[in-house]
Amino acid sequence: MSRIYNFSAGPAALPEAVLQQVQQEMLEWNGVGASVMEVSHRGKPFMAAAAQAEQDLRDLMGIPDNYKVLFLQGGATAQFSAIPLNLKFLGGKADYAHTGHWSKKAIADAKRFVDVNVVCDTSAEGYKHVPSSSQWNLSDDAAYVHITPNETIAGVEFDWLPDTDKPICADLSSTILSRPIDVSKYGIIYAGAQKNIGPAGLTIVIVRDDLIGNFPADMPRLMDYQVMAESDSMNNTPPTFGWYLAGKVFAWLKENGGVEAVAKVNAAKAEKLYGYIDNSDGFYSNPVAIENRSWMNVPFLLANSELDAAFLEQSHAAGLHALKGHRSVGGMRASIYNAMGMDGIDALVDFMKSFKAANS
Repeated sequence: MSRIYNFSAGPAALPEAVLQQVQQEMLEWNGVGASVMEVSHRGKPFMAAAAQAEQDLRDLMGIPDNYKVLFLQGGATAQFSAIPLNLKFLGGKADYAHTGHWSKKAIADAKRFVDVNVVCDTSAEGYKHVPSSSQWNLSDDAAYVHITPNETIAGVEFDWLPDTDKPICADLSSTILSRPIDVSKYGIIYAGAQKNIGPAGLTIVIVRDDLIGNFPADMPRLMDYQVMAESDSMNNTPPTFGWYLAGKVFAWLKENGGVEAVAKVNAAKAEKLYGYIDNSDGFYSNPVAIENRSWMNVPFLLANSELDAAFLEQSHAAGLHALKGHRSVGGMRASIYNAMGMDGIDALVDFMKSFKAANS
């Protein structure tokens, strides 16, 4: 068997060591005589695994005790509605940064529940940079500020937080666990699992204690953070396999030096790939402002777009998969999450060099 290099934006590559362990445990897990997918989520074996997964995530991210960690369903997209519903008790207005495709969707959902003030909007220029916080039109009376620090589709990222005393709510789907962050500076962090955590179908929500407990009585209870916190994320049957596999990924990260160690690798991977793009004599280019280039999602264009189809066909044949850019952007995109090793970057750069040589 020969595994490909998977550059998909999500569902994305998982650590091979984790997949091998899951494979070994598929039919018989933890001495219970059944697969983890077949056991009760309320049984002692699974409850213990779930608790360990949460503790490992707390250790990796340094999550303070006054934050709840929830393992939910519905994808990060469900949180586009859950956040305004849970936080509207703080006020009827919320600040949103419009920096890409996913923040645009978050804004559209939030408008159903709160008055949205868009503090910045980079859509007219095609999401190529993020203005500094000093240029944001922040509200004095906002209940919270919502940001999407990494926009997966356009490959736009900012690694700072806006200057505000309001709770900051961040969609970290594409960047969670890729580098250290100070959780205490956020009110809510949420992330779909299918990039750096595990399989699709699981969503992590990290929410500060003072932001729960005021959910509207006439709204769906499964979106109430207090309900889910009081039930240990088990008010209904949780995505047990995704939770179990996420726990394996957390353990793998801890065994490999934690978030600090993987951040160094991620920085080196991004530097190597962007470095080649920038020094390809214009054959390849990245459209994003240098200070806003994503570590995790690297879009690039060929100077001659007529070569796009050949590039995709030949790269796929070479074992480099899922490099086609999002339909709204075009070109190529290499998503290089934690599970993508430097060998994958080397293989991609080598192919890009050979393709350039053959088509220059």
